[in-house]
Amino acid sequence: MQLKFKRQQSIGQTITKQIIKILLVIAFVVFAIFLLEKINFPAPKEKIKIDISNEINKLK
Repeated sequence: MQLKFKRQQSIGQTITKQIIKILLVIAFVVFAIFLLEKINFPAPKEKIKIDISNEINKLK
C-alpha cells in the first residue's frame, strides 16, 4: 500500500487564490448593483403632505 503524497501549497498560492475569490465577489456585487440600477422601481409622483398640527393639539 502506497501513501498518497499531498504537497502543501505555498503561501503565495493560497494568497493568490484568496485574492482571486475576493475580486470575483467584488465583481459580482458591482454587477448586481449595476443591474439593480437598470430596474425602474415605482415611486410616488407627488410628495405626501400630512397636516399633523391637529394631532399635536389633541396630545396636549
